[in-house]
Amino acid sequence: MQEENKRLFVGSLSFNTTDESLAEAFGAAGNVVSAKVITDRDSGRSKGFGFVEMSTVEEAKAAIDMFAGKELDGRTLTVNFAKPMADRGDRPARPSRPRY
Repeated sequence: MQEENKRLFVGSLSFNTTDESLAEAFGAAGNVVSAKVITDRDSGRSKGFGFVEMSTVEEAKAAIDMFAGKELDGRTLTVNFAKPMADRGDRPARPSRPRY
């Protein structure tokens, strides 16, 4: 499964890295289909990781070779093939909290 995976996990992102800057950086390795920095749903602050989808497996491998262990926005990146999302089952809905 991982050999066909074009989606990458990118860890150790700077809190200043945006979807756009992540896509722009990974564009050096090929065509970026999507780039998303994961944010906290309550605060909107980056959680320090994200996902990048490349258009081909070869470009994804090139991105890993190009960015794993390299710096982006002052942080040394971790870049791997993303694992499939685990089945979370029928979890109850998260109770809403008031925003202060």
